[in-house]
Amino acid sequence: MNKMDYDRALFYTHRSEWDNLLILMVRTTDHFLSKKIEHFLHAYNFERDYTVIERKLYSLLRYIDHANEASYEEINEIPMYSLS
Repeated sequence: MNKMDYDRALFYTHRSEWDNLLILMVRTTDHFLSKKIEHFLHAYNFERDYTVIERKLYSLLRYIDHANEASYEEINEIPMYSLS
């Protein structure tokens, strides 16, 4: 997991930098993130129904939030040692 990819995805989404989001989609090693970005960008460019675009955006944002939480827990995991 590369936490920087999630931060970039969130930043690019917030700033509506779709070209940079597309580049991130291609370069990231997280296949789930790549698919979420792909589905959102496809809906954004080709979907006429705004609710579909909104669902894809929220799906992407929920995944970014989940991945950030998981990476935060992984970084801050403290090994438990027996003191006996």
